[in-house]
Amino acid sequence: MGRWEPNARGRLAAAAMELYSERGYEQTTVAEIAKRARLTERTFFNHYADKREVLFATAGEFQERFVGAVSGALKSAAPIDAIAVGLDAICEMLAAQRDFVRTRQAVIMANPELQERDLIKLAATTAALADTLRRHGVAEPAASLAAESGVSVFKVGFHRWIAADEERALSRLMRDAMDELKAVTAGGQAR
Repeated sequence: MGRWEPNARGRLAAAAMELYSERGYEQTTVAEIAKRARLTERTFFNHYADKREVLFATAGEFQERFVGAVSGALKSAAPIDAIAVGLDAICEMLAAQRDFVRTRQAVIMANPELQERDLIKLAATTAALADTLRRHGVAEPAASLAAESGVSVFKVGFHRWIAADEERALSRLMRDAMDELKAVTAGGQAR
């Protein structure tokens, strides 16, 4: 290993994404990721539990931001509007990472185990949102419906945003998806 360089975690993530894209997730080893980043395997394990966690390292922050923004907004907004505030917070987190997020999602979509892990993380976020709504006095089934709807809006907007030919901002796509949901539930026609 050469001279110390900053941002080991970022370098490891970048190296992992490059290798996952080039060789595939299954064919990439931790040793190869560390070597590409010019670091040791020990350094890798100081930052990540395993090679899968490189892909899911921000899941906790994602959930915290979403739930925290919803909780703060519930003091003065209806549940679905609080969910929209949470979606805005997520957009701020992801907007500057579009290329990384696109690469990450391509790796996940190529591997059923990773797809399952991604769905489990989203389910945990849904449960945390529903719990937050209930703690703020939103009764069932409204709390669960709002939480599920919010995560569905996220998935629709997100998948539009990562499409290769999509140029609109994530926040615009989230607002459009939320407007579509509101139109459908109000008995109107989707655009």
